[in-house]
Parts: sequence; structure tokens; C-alpha cells
Amino acid sequence: MKKLSVIILCIVTINVTNLYSQTTDLFRVEYTYFPQSDSDNSFRRFRAFINVPVKIGKESYLVPGFEYRNINMKLRDEFSFVTNDKERLQSLNPSLGYTWKMKNDWRYAVKAGIIITSNFNDKLTKDDYLFEGEAFIIKDKTDLELTDQTKPWRLILGINYSTISGRPYPLPIINYFRRFHPDWTFTLGAPKSNLKYHFNKKHILQSFITLDGFYANIQDDINLPDGGIGSTISMTTLLSGLGYEYYFTDHLLLYLYAGHTIINDIRLRDDDGDDVLTINDKNSFYGRTGIRFKF
Repeated sequence: MKKLSVIILCIVTINVTNLYSQTTDLFRVEYTYFPQSDSDNSFRRFRAFINVPVKIGKESYLVPGFEYRNINMKLRDEFSFVTNDKERLQSLNPSLGYTWKMKNDWRYAVKAGIIITSNFNDKLTKDDYLFEGEAFIIKDKTDLELTDQTKPWRLILGINYSTISGRPYPLPIINYFRRFHPDWTFTLGAPKSNLKYHFNKKHILQSFITLDGFYANIQDDINLPDGGIGSTISMTTLLSGLGYEYYFTDHLLLYLYAGHTIINDIRLRDDDGDDVLTINDKNSFYGRTGIRFKF
């Protein structure tokens, strides 16, 4: 069971475009609610994904996956353009990963995928497609016995590259996990760091700081009064808060996260990735809940 968990952990890593963290999830369904302070705007997101590891060798696996996101960006403030056809954003992300074992307990993995993300008002265009690739290594020592001298740990290092507009360079993948007490663990990395207290096998409480966001092409560009042209919409948030996890079984759990943003940046951008209009930048409450099946 632990071996398969390491395999999936290698493949289902940070997707920088969609900003989700390292996980051993095989299946997840979640809902996010994000009202905007001093504004009538709000953000709601439904997200679901599945990953299916397929063994193709003694120490190698293929992991096909698929993720779907449906974003309802309610734009109720006064704008100089019609918002009705810009509020529903969707993305589809098929991907394929491959991982194999290396020497000295290191494991190498690569992943490639296509992201189709848009408001889908018309036929798909080349601007609706993004391509992503990742390469990383992992060393997992979470099966070590916890003693005064040894602490279970895991390290992930890698890079991610995407054709997202305005970002022509790879971004780092960093994640370090450690259990330093029978009831306490921490994770340091990007996009999420946390400190967890394990009451028992069923109840876990955590404090966290994390990134979240979205990116989508806008079909039928928005012509602004100042001459700017909005061709994409993006949100980048940095937030902190508390989370709770309840385990129905060893692998099936319900989670609840609530927090407040530290940075909230929702903007229209042009084809060069330059800002043309700020939609919201005030910090606000953030809530997320869902069900996960993991190893």
C-alpha cells in the first residue's frame, strides 16, 4: 500500500496553472466559495479529478488523469462591458504521468498535459489551449519509526513549465514533510505549507498558508474605454486559515478549510500578460470543502 502511495505522490503533484498542492489522491470532489469584500462580486468553483495508476513494469507506472473545473465568477459591480457571457469559466485537463525508481531510494517522475480553459462562448481557438510539463524527484522516508533520533520525512524537488501567457519560464516544485511528534506533522513548500495536529486516526486539525487561483482565456476580447483589450482573466490569492479532516475510512475523508486572504489579485490581462483592469484586490473570507479518496 505504501509503495502505491509513493507512486501516486510522484505523479499527482503541483499543477502551477491551477495551483493545487502535492497529494496522494486518486479521486476528489470539492466546492469553493469566495465572496469579495467591499464588492457585489463573488467566486464559486466546482472541481473534480481522477487519477488511475497502471503498472507497466516492476518499478514503473503510467498514471493517466483527468480534471474538470467549473468557475462561476459573479460580476455584479459596475463595469464598462457586458459581464453575462464572461462569468462562467471552465477548464478540462487530461494528463499522463510516468514514474520509475532510481538508485538510493529516489524516484523520478514526469508528467505532461493539455489544459482547455475558456468561457466557451464559441468554437475553441488556439488561445483556449495551454500545455504543461513537469519533471521531479522524490525521496520518501515516511515509513521510518518515530524515535528521538529518527523522524519520518519526505522530500519532493522539481520544475513545472506551462505556456500560460506572460510566464515564459519554469517554476519550482518544493515540498518537505516531517513527523516530529506522534501527534504533530508539518509540510513546508509551494504552494502550500501546514502544521497538523492528529487527535486520532479520524480527526485532524491544521493551520495552513497556501496559494489558489485560476486562469482562463476570454473568447470575444473585451474592449475597454481606455483602449486596453482584456483577452484573459486570472486570479491569484495567498491565504491562511484553519482546516479540519474527518476520516470515514483509512482512505476516504471529508475536509473543511476556512481562511482569509493575504493577497487577492483578480484581473483582466492582454495577450502579453499585462494588467488592463483590476476586478478585485481587497482581501476577503475563503471557504472550501470536499471529499477525497486517497492512499
